[in-house]
Amino acid sequence: MGPIGFLPCFAFMWLLDKRGLRVTVLLTSFLMVLGTGLRCIPVSDLALKKRLIHGGQILNGLAGPTVMNAAPFLSTTWFSADERATATAIASMLSYLGGACAFLVGPLVVPAPNGTAPLLAAESSRAHIKDRIETVLYAEFGVVCLIFSATLAYFPPRPPLPPSVAAASQRLSYRRSFCRLLSNLRFLMIALAYAIPLGVFAGWSGVLDLILTPVHVSQVDAGWIGFWSIVGGCVVGIAMARFADFIRGMLKLILLLLFSGATLSSTWFTLTCLNSITHLPLTTVTLYASCILLGVFLNSSVPIFFELFVETVYPVPEGITCGVVTFLSNMFMGVLLFFVTFYHTELSWFNWCLPGSCLLSLLLILCFRESYDRLYLDVVVSV
Repeated sequence: MGPIGFLPCFAFMWLLDKRGLRVTVLLTSFLMVLGTGLRCIPVSDLALKKRLIHGGQILNGLAGPTVMNAAPFLSTTWFSADERATATAIASMLSYLGGACAFLVGPLVVPAPNGTAPLLAAESSRAHIKDRIETVLYAEFGVVCLIFSATLAYFPPRPPLPPSVAAASQRLSYRRSFCRLLSNLRFLMIALAYAIPLGVFAGWSGVLDLILTPVHVSQVDAGWIGFWSIVGGCVVGIAMARFADFIRGMLKLILLLLFSGATLSSTWFTLTCLNSITHLPLTTVTLYASCILLGVFLNSSVPIFFELFVETVYPVPEGITCGVVTFLSNMFMGVLLFFVTFYHTELSWFNWCLPGSCLLSLLLILCFRESYDRLYLDVVVSV
């Protein structure tokens, strides 16, 4: 439902640009309350229950654009120039931590069905699984209601005084922003460098348990691999962003290092899965190491990319800039998942998409000429 939820993301870009953070975040959290609430409605009709679940997932997906795009806007509005990258990293990485928990909640809280059990035991197992799933849904509904209540009680749109010159400066209009983005070849280059590998990786992560099943990795182990790759990416991403705040003008170099590592680790994983041909050791340690390193390198690049996007096309508003690139990423993910529905019996081709997309991104970053227009404004005018 993620790619579907991003279809109306341009409306959320407009809302963030015109109405600010408070209104946008309130609407987003309210959609999440409705979405999680629909999934908890107790009905006996399975067809109606399925419609309610799909409707709830679509509403949750509609909240995705704000969650994914608002971090640079938040950091510019509330933080000074030497804190922005760190603030962007923390705000953007927190949503990834929720995804990391999802890798564990499913396998650990909801047991896998046992197809070899006797009939009565199977009926009991299905009832137990149903109860566990409902417990997870009610818990998610409670957490979302708590977040909405906190946002409604206190979430100011901006600080009393702007923390930087860029935060107080005039931005381009909604229409002019899109014209500037679509006519900027450097932006389009770096946007593809972000959207292609991150979209491929998001789709690949969604079917990671299916990819690892042929090499005899259990669903629980696949969940732990996904969990540690995201957690590692969050830690490294925040550390890299803090480094970027201390030593400014190094965003391109950081991305080159991260995508060099991503290309190597994805190639390592792909060749390891073909151990009958490559004769590389196929062990739990090698699978864990290659998958986790891949997740660390790619996930930690997200806040660095966001900061580079904003610097490249300033004075285009941050929400519009990051909304466009996140839409592109979800578009690539949706296309790949569409192909998975037709070619799901054998997914080795999906593994090859990873090193190919990382290598393409590395080449695009190498050819990219960076600029720091927003940072230049803050440094020169403040002096």
